[in-house]
Amino acid sequence: MPRLHTPRIAPLADEEMDADTRSLLGATSGGVGGGRVLNIFRTLAVHPGLLKRWLVFGSHVLVKSSLPARERELAILRVGWKCRAEYEWGQHVAIGRASGLGDDEIRRIAAGPDAPGWSALDAAILRGADELVDDHFLSDGTWNALTAHWSTEQLVDFVFTVGQYTLVSMALNSFGVQLDAGVPGFAETTG
Repeated sequence: MPRLHTPRIAPLADEEMDADTRSLLGATSGGVGGGRVLNIFRTLAVHPGLLKRWLVFGSHVLVKSSLPARERELAILRVGWKCRAEYEWGQHVAIGRASGLGDDEIRRIAAGPDAPGWSALDAAILRGADELVDDHFLSDGTWNALTAHWSTEQLVDFVFTVGQYTLVSMALNSFGVQLDAGVPGFAETTG
């Protein structure tokens, strides 16, 4: 899939947003963006009502999920790779590193669940992300592999995590959201 090199929906500057949206986005800048409002949020600010409601769900998936952070990031990075969402991939490389993923593991995510070196759980997470993105269904084998390690609540969070980041990847790719300054793309992290 070709990457858009210019946005189809331009990210809004601060002065283009209403006061409520500026305030809402100010609250997001202390996290992933390191004090700046990321392009994904500036782009979605064109629809303030959706942005406000989506942030509640996105916050659950990213910071309140029952999944351990490292395992959550394995799933998110695999979704970003499968959906060819370079923006998602780049943002979550940094989050994945902070969650305990090493650079070798990040490179191997691109190779998928059958690459050598994955634990049984890691391979099941990657395979599950592949199945949900490709078929919208977890096979019995993958379901059983995940239930050997996770609670029912974690299984629900896993499916919703993959769904959330598939949705986000579709939006990022379709809207042409550009990488934020200093965020690596596929070439810098998988080569």
